[in-house]
Amino acid sequence: MTWIYVAVGLAVAGLVPLAVLAARVVVAVRGLSHEIERATRRLEPVQGRLRAAVGASGRQEG
Repeated sequence: MTWIYVAVGLAVAGLVPLAVLAARVVVAVRGLSHEIERATRRLEPVQGRLRAAVGASGRQEG
């Protein structure tokens, strides 16, 4: 019966590092998501001007 407790204890001890790493991944994904959102907001005005410039030059050539 003792070996069952030992096996369960080892299984739980093996899952703890996986849970810690999973939590770190979740935190990193949240940070990356916020960073991408910030970059997108900063690039939107420039992207609009670039599309307008490309559209205007495309109409002049055609």
